[in-house]
Amino acid sequence: MTIEKENNYPGEEFRHKVINLPTKPGIYIYYNSLKKVIYVGKAKNLRNRVKSYFQSGKSHDAKTRILITQIDSFEYIIVDSETEAFLLEDNLIKKHKPKYNILLKDGKTYPFIRITNEIYPRVFQTREVVRDGSKYFGPYTDVRQVKNMLRIIRNLFQIRSCDLNITFQTIEQRKHKICLDYHIKKCEGPCEGLISATEYNDNILKAQKILQGQTREVEKLLEDQMHELSENLEFEKAAVVRNRYLLLKEYTSKQKIISAELTDRDVFGISKIDDVACSLVLKVREGKLIGKRHFIINNASNLELESIIQRTIERWYLETDFIPYEILLPTEPEDLEYISDWLGKLRGKSLDIQIPKIGDKKRIIEMANSNAEFMIREYNLAMEKREQTLPRPVLSLQRDLRLSKPPRIIECFDNSHLQGTDLVSSMVYFEDGMPKKSEYRKFKNRTVLHNDDFAAMREAVERRYRRLLDENKALPDLIIVDGGKGQLSSAVSVLKQLGIFDMVSIIGLAKRLEEVFLPGESEPIHLPRTSSSLKLIQKLRDEAHRVAITFHRELRSKRTIKSDINSIKGIGKKTADNLLREFGSIKKLIEVSDEDLLTVINKKQLISLKDFLNSNYISES
Repeated sequence: MTIEKENNYPGEEFRHKVINLPTKPGIYIYYNSLKKVIYVGKAKNLRNRVKSYFQSGKSHDAKTRILITQIDSFEYIIVDSETEAFLLEDNLIKKHKPKYNILLKDGKTYPFIRITNEIYPRVFQTREVVRDGSKYFGPYTDVRQVKNMLRIIRNLFQIRSCDLNITFQTIEQRKHKICLDYHIKKCEGPCEGLISATEYNDNILKAQKILQGQTREVEKLLEDQMHELSENLEFEKAAVVRNRYLLLKEYTSKQKIISAELTDRDVFGISKIDDVACSLVLKVREGKLIGKRHFIINNASNLELESIIQRTIERWYLETDFIPYEILLPTEPEDLEYISDWLGKLRGKSLDIQIPKIGDKKRIIEMANSNAEFMIREYNLAMEKREQTLPRPVLSLQRDLRLSKPPRIIECFDNSHLQGTDLVSSMVYFEDGMPKKSEYRKFKNRTVLHNDDFAAMREAVERRYRRLLDENKALPDLIIVDGGKGQLSSAVSVLKQLGIFDMVSIIGLAKRLEEVFLPGESEPIHLPRTSSSLKLIQKLRDEAHRVAITFHRELRSKRTIKSDINSIKGIGKKTADNLLREFGSIKKLIEVSDEDLLTVINKKQLISLKDFLNSNYISES
């Protein structure tokens, strides 16, 4: 029996909580000292799994050893099944983006093909999954493939393309009329009941088979139907079915055959080059390659291939439409037993997970691995090209400040006040050297009640980056604070407190001589006055100053107006606040109708307000 040393745990309270964990399946969530989620995991036995992290002599990979040093507290959630555990873990990883979980990135939201849950179902492309009984196929990495499949399915089975809400009642009441698609033989007129729901849904079932890659069965059905119609001397109908059969044969002939076996299988591949890894899955149906999906993993140097494959399998089968009988893997995942149980229950019948060492199946795995390696090289080239096309000022700034990477995202802070009143701060956001105003932020100081630039800077920086950490959003590449050593020191202290000082670059800009201060250095950097890097910094500083001043004036104006409105008989502080919140300015109060004003104040207050406006503003203009 293994006895854990108490000093392996973050504390006695933590250890006590671990040894009293239930032995049921569930999810565990690790937090660091800042109460930020850093890892989400699942377990068949919560107590044993969490204890395993802190047992003496337990062998861990590099990533897990680092993780253990960061754990401060944890929470857990008990679940009833493996499927529930996988879904909950996946949702929590997507929500919190924990630092030590493997984050699979594909760079975009891929489209699905949706078959709606209706009497006469529709079939169309979508990127949004709605859980209403509809069936989804995909996701597809190639939009052209989606459009081609939809064209084939509609030509084969004349599926309706309209979005009418067709029911038996609407057909009986003749609410809808057939459209042009019916007359040009692209639809069989379900809106008027010209095709039965049974026959229409039979076509939908055939369409599903094609979407799942099972074309041979549909070909056989069409061939049998064609011969039967011919024998019954229904040659026109037989010709229609023959044309569909030939169209389907043409479609399947263009699919790449990678195996002589007419087997449905998913083939996983993996590759790692330096700090980037790629996992990939090939969808093989009836021996033909019908699609693939890849995932890029950054910061992968400390990750084991077994962990990456485990996460890829989980992600793929949480999203895909079909689980084949055979799954080929390049290496054993972290928890093969867990994966096998989960997929078996999800599929509803047996399946075969293999890790081929020789033969044709090993060759297919090597092909998948080669594809994964190619995707990494393509990704690295794209990143290099992206950096090469960065604006010159951004690259100059990286050079002049000796930054480790180009400052593509820069955030700049400034303060504003008038004799210690209406203290505000601003933050402007530049991406690739250009302002992105949707990301600007304005701060009305909450804790600083007097003229203290250092404290105001501390508050603004703390609020900004605590919010980013809470929302698991990316940090900027460079932070600029408008001010000298004092403001810079204030901002640096906050970054250290939040634990992100080593994750971002920060500088201070003194107004007097355009001196650039770096943390920990007593002497400033003097950038050439004609340099593009200094001009970019000045542009950021001036924009932050403009936003701060504008915000300060708005607050001061509202305060003055509110003070004036408060002096009106019958209108108190709360009513004045409501008026300004609703209409914003005196100009708006003059322009809006009495009906609009009466939604906020009563008739007696309206009379007083009108008298005030007429006496103090309208008559003057």
